[in-house]
Amino acid sequence: MKKLVGIFVLLTTVVLTGCFDDKQEIEPIVIQGKTMGTTYTVKAFPINEDLTAETLKTEVDNTLIAVNQSMSPWVKNSEINQFNTLAANTFMPISDDFKSVVKESVRLGVSTTTLDVTMGPLIDLWGFGPDKRPTKTPSQSQLDEMKARIGVDKLVLTDEGLAKTIDGLELSFSATAKGFGIDKVAELLEAKGMTNYMVEIGGELRIAGTKAQSQPWRIAIEQPDAPAGQRQVHKVIEPGNNGMATSGDYRIFYEMDGETYTHLIDPGTGKPVKHDLVSVTVLHPSAMTADGLATALTVMGTERAKAYAEEHNLAVYLISKSNEGLVTYSSPAFAPYL
Repeated sequence: MKKLVGIFVLLTTVVLTGCFDDKQEIEPIVIQGKTMGTTYTVKAFPINEDLTAETLKTEVDNTLIAVNQSMSPWVKNSEINQFNTLAANTFMPISDDFKSVVKESVRLGVSTTTLDVTMGPLIDLWGFGPDKRPTKTPSQSQLDEMKARIGVDKLVLTDEGLAKTIDGLELSFSATAKGFGIDKVAELLEAKGMTNYMVEIGGELRIAGTKAQSQPWRIAIEQPDAPAGQRQVHKVIEPGNNGMATSGDYRIFYEMDGETYTHLIDPGTGKPVKHDLVSVTVLHPSAMTADGLATALTVMGTERAKAYAEEHNLAVYLISKSNEGLVTYSSPAFAPYL
């Protein structure tokens, strides 16, 4: 996946001191590696003593390689690249995994109106893609032209496959593919009978069960106004059996002509967001859904995000800036995890 697209996930995933007790009866398998332009960590308590870290790492790597082969724009013949070069009104057969990510991405896009998996060219226009940063602000006419060429309403998904209604439409699963990869690894662990694990990719998580001695997993949310170069804990939560994703606007930005531009683009305006919401954490059984929602809610801003979370009974934690400092909000569904 594009490196930039995962870096607004700003969750501190290091489990706090005391995560694994030296006296525990079952030693966890701990494996680490690289994927999707970032790193991954898996900590799992096996039920089969014959399962080795080497064997599990091979299976995890193969699972993530398959996700990349399907959804990474950096893999030459990936499914997503094949679709992105496809002519309009031509159906392309797609894998079940690709279909799952398309369906959930489109569902979230329609529901939130602030997540658009066809928005890659707009992100590039503002200099947050592989292209260089612009030397001047894009004009309104440029934005209008670009907005006319994007939108999930221009995707057609049927039993025959996936098609686009206009030439040039491209997909980018930057807000959902990493979470999907986490879910696939979790499925692998559960297929092996493991019910106590933590899977982390680039700061996003999926957790199940407990640590040793039935102790809950405890995860830290990062302090968004920590000094540059430092990472500080804002709050520690117990996520339960959930995926967990955090999105924020406080690390990826640039300044031009006296204005600050963040990497979070509102597909409605075509412009980087300008509001006081700096961090959104979402808990959801699916890491893919948590991933997409964290981005969508951040783009919404504080009040819209609150209303959406409560309307849809989502477990959401918001951190916003104010004249008096940081202000936090936890939705009713988030309260049990504090």
